[in-house]
Amino acid sequence: MLQWFQRLMPRQDVFFPAFERHAAVIVKTAMALREMVAGGDQLKLRFQEVLELEHEADSIAREVLIGLRTTFITPFDRADIQSLITSMDDSVDQCKQTAKAITLFEVTTFEPEMPKIAGAIVECAELVQRAVSMLSDVGTNATDLNEICLQITRIEGNADDSYDRGLELLYQKVKGGDAIEFIRGSEIYKHLEDTVDSLDDVGDEIQGIVIEHG
Repeated sequence: MLQWFQRLMPRQDVFFPAFERHAAVIVKTAMALREMVAGGDQLKLRFQEVLELEHEADSIAREVLIGLRTTFITPFDRADIQSLITSMDDSVDQCKQTAKAITLFEVTTFEPEMPKIAGAIVECAELVQRAVSMLSDVGTNATDLNEICLQITRIEGNADDSYDRGLELLYQKVKGGDAIEFIRGSEIYKHLEDTVDSLDDVGDEIQGIVIEHG
């Protein structure tokens, strides 16, 4: 009787494919942002790519949230699902905000530490994608998931160091000169650092799920 009843209910397996599709968008967005920070004549094209990917991510996030309202049985707590997809979507939004700042301030050449932070964003995004692919079997993958989350935190810490070093170098470069250049540069640095932080937040959400369900 229970099996017959469950077959009538919306399926819970809609969530994991949606998580994985969203994680793939995170990686693509991070890569497009890294290419923006590399400079060159593809900057505007990559910016448009980021905008399109952000719309795709929003659509997947809505799909998950609708699934929460229509699915009787969920793979783990509804609050955890909502927090995870929200944090994932926030990371794409932060990539977009960084790309918009680059465009707004008409930055075409980047300070030495900026590509390092952009590289850290891609590393964290790829780790998030790997972790998300393991969530369908949290118990079996708990050890690996914890290690991935620790890797994300370590990368985030190194990116913080790059941020601090970059601001110091920027200040020394423009000291006594163009204050606007410092403002532009510091804004880009802050957005880049916030993007790494947002991916670390995704790692924290995943680690919370592992602690509760692993």
